[in-house]
Amino acid sequence: MFKTLDADREVIENKYHKKNEEYDAFRRMEYHGYDYDEATGLDDDGIYKGLSELSAKLEGVPRPIHKAGLFEYVLDNTRIDINEHDYFIGMYIWNRPLRFHITDKWRSEVYQNAFESSGICSDLDAAGAVHGWLDFDHTVPDWDALSTLGFSGILARARECKKKLSDSGKLTRKQEDFFCGVETEYTAIIRFIDRLYKYSLTKSFAKAPAISQCLLHLRDGAPTDTYEMLQLIYIYFMLSESVDHYQVRSLGYGLDGSLYPFYKNDIESGRYTKDEISEFIGYFLMQWASIDNYWGQPMYLGGMNADGTTKVNELSYLILEIYDKLGIYNPKIQLKINGSTPKDFILKALEMIRHGTSSIVFCNDDTITKCLMANGATYEQAVDSVMSGCYEYKTKSNHGVGISCIHINALKPVSLVFDNGFDTVSGKQVGEKGAELFNITSFEDFYKEYLRQFEHITVKFIKAMAKLEAHVQDINPSIMYSATLSTCMESMTDALDCGISNVSGVLLCSIGTAVDALMTVRELVFEKKIITLEGFKAALDSNWKGYEKLRARALNLKHKYGNGDPVADSYAAAITRFCYDLLQKYTNGHGDRYAIEMHSARAFLIHGGKTKATPDGRMAGDEISKNASPTPGADRNGITALIKSATSIDATLCTTGFCLDAMLHPSAVQGADGLDAFYAVLRGYMERGGASVHFNIFSPELLIDAQNNPEKYRNLQVRVCGWNVLWNSMDKKEQDAYILRAKNIV
Repeated sequence: MFKTLDADREVIENKYHKKNEEYDAFRRMEYHGYDYDEATGLDDDGIYKGLSELSAKLEGVPRPIHKAGLFEYVLDNTRIDINEHDYFIGMYIWNRPLRFHITDKWRSEVYQNAFESSGICSDLDAAGAVHGWLDFDHTVPDWDALSTLGFSGILARARECKKKLSDSGKLTRKQEDFFCGVETEYTAIIRFIDRLYKYSLTKSFAKAPAISQCLLHLRDGAPTDTYEMLQLIYIYFMLSESVDHYQVRSLGYGLDGSLYPFYKNDIESGRYTKDEISEFIGYFLMQWASIDNYWGQPMYLGGMNADGTTKVNELSYLILEIYDKLGIYNPKIQLKINGSTPKDFILKALEMIRHGTSSIVFCNDDTITKCLMANGATYEQAVDSVMSGCYEYKTKSNHGVGISCIHINALKPVSLVFDNGFDTVSGKQVGEKGAELFNITSFEDFYKEYLRQFEHITVKFIKAMAKLEAHVQDINPSIMYSATLSTCMESMTDALDCGISNVSGVLLCSIGTAVDALMTVRELVFEKKIITLEGFKAALDSNWKGYEKLRARALNLKHKYGNGDPVADSYAAAITRFCYDLLQKYTNGHGDRYAIEMHSARAFLIHGGKTKATPDGRMAGDEISKNASPTPGADRNGITALIKSATSIDATLCTTGFCLDAMLHPSAVQGADGLDAFYAVLRGYMERGGASVHFNIFSPELLIDAQNNPEKYRNLQVRVCGWNVLWNSMDKKEQDAYILRAKNIV
């Protein structure tokens, strides 16, 4: 399949950071890999010095112009690379350098002006109750516009729209300033590509002619073949993510969908063979393996047309095959599946998962369609959805920037009930004073108090956050992204400010552990009357010291989420509905909605580390449940029961994402019968209304051996919470949680 990639792979893997050096994945952008030609531009110190001087000169000018000027400086002065071992360009500085001079500074100004709001958010964060931030990490440009217009066409369209507004006499100064930003950035992009093109002409290695022709076409117009479209996606990604400070969360409108017209034409015209295109795709995918974003770079395949036919095509299979051969876990793959998805395509992905490629998540098109239609999309718009994050989804036609990302710890209100709104970890009164424990005489009272504390911390945070959200466009104008959207160009307005949907994502975290804690109080205090609430508080305050028998009992109760238990599952569904109904009463800082997502990101660790011992038997600081999944070790009745629990929650309430993490023992999916069983599990989840699901296939024996002998498992990867990490990069405490869950799967 690959003629040269195998030989070039080591160089590409060292493109962004040297693989033989220790590196922090959370600070990935601060590193450099192999050396660039010094004659092509400035090093980091030179860029930062120039940006500092230019930013001082631009102080006081409209912010789109200020930002665009710095963007232009970076593209004109960064070192560049055209490498004999790669088909894709190199850009030396990729550390979001603009943030030091504008984004961080402007954010600080907003937070200072909204001091009370930022203080409220900080207190709730310190307590592990709710945390969040203004978000620039979930954009999907109009890939159709980019593929048909190219960068020069995007600029020409912007100029035409500006002229129409100017000729009509309706062009405002604000619109003119925004256009100036767009024109500056896209002119800089074209000039940047021209620099790369001219530099490529100085090279004589075998790949140089193809690279030169590709860059020439992208400088002057739209891509004309598969390789050029891949290069366009990559250049847009690098400039948006690394300079403009807007993360790009899809690679095309489905990589197979955006590439297929080019692929088909290339094959039919004889421009490229299937093997040559496979090589280009392999080099393309390796760029993200080299970048190695901790969160993983998503790309999706498949989907469905409005007439019910599948979007899966020949290229969909080929991309999976290439990905499998490369043995990488970044980028991560989302497969949009539905009733029309060919079974053999799904089986191919399941086969990859059972032999170790766990960086695949299955997304249910039917549930996604229902979610988007519930928020005003037509059927045609909803079916043609785009994936925009780990599990998030949007419509193509009316999606903007997710302006904030908010994580609610559904477990924390349990602690706040016991402590009358006081958080013993942070020492702050983050909840609401209310009923003393001796006044709570029934589980109904306890549950009502739990919901009251849940509402208090949630509303307190979103009201404070809304005051910050109102200024998100003042912190980071979305120039490069907005220019791809026809709606923004027709109104010559930032996507953050032009009336398209800019929702706030609200991640509902720790639902499984929250339910387990509530069920424990219900059974041990009010049904079996083994201990009083005051006695239970003493056990939790002592982190179970002296209450070991009580803890053992709490850990082994019947009513735990993840086991198909109707009582526990009903509470999971009810809390989700409560959160959804609560958020419908409020609008964010842009007058838009709050959209729930059943996803935890790293909150299962962050919130867990800030939450005291809880009634379910959990120790202080231990991790809590992630996504729609159970507490580690709590699911003991098998995959069917787990699916029953997860699908008891109405996934259509989680209008931007919902995912279940499932773990299976290798013996359950072995052989032909095992693969059929694996397929039946997936279909069962989807048919019950599940939204997204990913699988880890592990035995406890393997994980224990990997923990004890890490040198033998350097490439063992684990699906964490929307992304994959290497087993050896996890700390022992997090590894232990996986081992505990693996021991209990049946």
